Amino acid sequence: MAYMANEERYQIMKYNRCGKSGLMLPMVSLGLWHNFGSNASMDNMKAMCFKAFDLGITHFDLANNYGPEIGSAEYNFGKILHEDLYPYRDELIISTKAGYKMWEGPYGDGGSRKYLIASVDQSLRRMGLEYVDIFYHHRMDPKTPLEETMEALNTIVKSGKALYAGISNYDGPTMARAVEILEELKCPFVINQNRYSIFDRTIELNGLKKTAKRMRKGIIAFSPLAQGLLTDRYLNGIPENSRIRADGRFLTEAALTPERLEQIRALNEIAAGRGQTLAQMALSWVLKDEDVTSVLIGASSPEQIEENVGIINQTGFTENELAEIDRISLRS
Repeated sequence: MAYMANEERYQIMKYNRCGKSGLMLPMVSLGLWHNFGSNASMDNMKAMCFKAFDLGITHFDLANNYGPEIGSAEYNFGKILHEDLYPYRDELIISTKAGYKMWEGPYGDGGSRKYLIASVDQSLRRMGLEYVDIFYHHRMDPKTPLEETMEALNTIVKSGKALYAGISNYDGPTMARAVEILEELKCPFVINQNRYSIFDRTIELNGLKKTAKRMRKGIIAFSPLAQGLLTDRYLNGIPENSRIRADGRFLTEAALTPERLEQIRALNEIAAGRGQTLAQMALSWVLKDEDVTSVLIGASSPEQIEENVGIINQTGFTENELAEIDRISLRS
């Protein structure tokens, strides 16, 4: 039976304008970093995409190297798109990125014009698309002149392979230089994608958050749950089916120190007082001000997506709550 989207999806979600641009993003976006690779269930991947769109999540975020195997997340999403979601293509924001190692040799990594243009062409082939809505440079590359990287993004947009340009994992000063170059080129750069959570305040320290606000560019935050630390998953030890047990690349057992567990339990008490799960409070915290346009969630089930979307009417905090969260999470 063909998928038909929930007719009330746009009454469920809220949307924020991305900086000063005309683009609006859902408060909650779906990231395909995990659970969309070659080792994942197609039925579950489809169920998660359908649930997300039924809840008004219009933005699906990928990268050329998402897997495992690299490229498989784009391939799998393209399959779902063409089999079920393509009637809604013009209602979707599909983003992808390039910047990390993708293939062997000197042209498969970094920020060169050669790598970025080859990468977007490969991504479009994997997904079966003529264009993506946002194409990001995935990381700063000190070995490539910033002008070359930004001019490559401009070429990609002007050629119709992407509608908007973005950058990811940049700091404030480099982002400001990138904006100046892209504005001179009249290239629609609208968004920064960076790691941000209660436990990771890097964008507050490296100037990215302040600079994006000043220059009126959007921010979309990834890893808002600190790879699962900001959930109730580890309150009573490490479950056998946890990410730590299954895949130690991004979160290791060493991260769960007694001090960190004490912080997690204290934050969980604040969340309970707000009538939220710890995960919901952590997502709400990322969206507590207007500086962040959208928060990227990862999920392993449709139920997790539904729980996460439950935050959209509860992103406000009292001054006392914010002060207590800082006291708990920033102590050494």
